[in-house]
Amino acid sequence: MGLAIDIVKHDGTRDSESFSREKLHKSIVAACLSVRTPVGQAESIANAVSASVMAWLEDKPEVTSNDLRVVTAKHLHSHHPDAAYMYEQYRITI
Repeated sequence: MGLAIDIVKHDGTRDSESFSREKLHKSIVAACLSVRTPVGQAESIANAVSASVMAWLEDKPEVTSNDLRVVTAKHLHSHHPDAAYMYEQYRITI
């Protein structure tokens, strides 16, 4: 059963969207791969971080995209600080 959580965009230019664990997972894997983490390790880290974020989201009907990014980066940092840095900076560098 998926969580029904709205993600409120920080810039106000787009409507909110439903939370997607798959989208979160892919973004964590991408951050790990960007710092040359082996694919299997990137997937494992993404699974662990996604589970932590899901636990944080459990009682929230909506969160901002910024809050989601901050919490994800915090959890990712304990697994892979370099990937967490890339995850945090993604909006700025792209």
